[in-house]
Amino acid sequence: MDPRFLRTFVTVARLGSFSAAARELGYTQSAVSQHIGVLEADLGAPLLTRRPVEPTEAGARLLEHAEPILLRLDAARADVAKVAGGPPRSLRIGTTPLACGHAASLVAPALTVTVRVADRVTIAREVATGVLDVGFVDGVAAVNDPLRLPELGLTVAEVWEEPLAVAVPADHPLIARTVPGIARPSSFSRSTDESRRSRPAVRLEDLVDARWIDAPVVCAPLDELAAIARADGFRPALHYDGADVSGLLALVAAGHGLALLPRRVVTHGLALAEPALTHRTELLRLGG
Repeated sequence: MDPRFLRTFVTVARLGSFSAAARELGYTQSAVSQHIGVLEADLGAPLLTRRPVEPTEAGARLLEHAEPILLRLDAARADVAKVAGGPPRSLRIGTTPLACGHAASLVAPALTVTVRVADRVTIAREVATGVLDVGFVDGVAAVNDPLRLPELGLTVAEVWEEPLAVAVPADHPLIARTVPGIARPSSFSRSTDESRRSRPAVRLEDLVDARWIDAPVVCAPLDELAAIARADGFRPALHYDGADVSGLLALVAAGHGLALLPRRVVTHGLALAEPALTHRTELLRLGG
């Protein structure tokens, strides 16, 4: 199976057009049609309907395999180029919004440094394909469990874990019932035992019907929270497409919904009684 033909197939399926795929790939439309024809003959099954242009059942199954295969090929090319290129003169760092503090530790005056902020899947893919040299990604996970990322052959070079809190408005009923000072940011620096005594704790499954803000670039997507809690719910009251943590906290403070975030960034929050979860940050590199 020729990777060129596989890439052509994925592009046609994504764009829903032979002519649009030809323009993007720099081929003629007849060449694109030829690529698809050779691939269909090789596999012995039609992969695309022509009007409209969309994957057949066999084509949909091939897509599931094709995109990871092409990504791994790009990763292999990037890994070889990295070895052959000699010592780096620049550093391209990718980071999710809540991992920026870790990314700052790699900035070196001797190098030309670029820092890109994006969601964790984008960062992982761009490290795998050599667009970025390293990536810092974060998310919610069970203690000592890895983050959920595509299988890209990346190395997790370093890991940090920290407590989580459900960010709530200052007038939230559970905050109002707790001891004075619970809402102060400094309370997050207390010892674990003291924090547990002074901070109200909730079970994640008890909040499935609460109003939540879906902010997948900043924190765990709500469908991921539902999977972690093994419960239906976590329906968004509001979608936040930004990468600005302060903007998300402002929406929480205004009463538009809850968000699960690291304790260090939460002013008013509820501790999690269960499940036992952590905010995990991983440093990703290509190869060893």
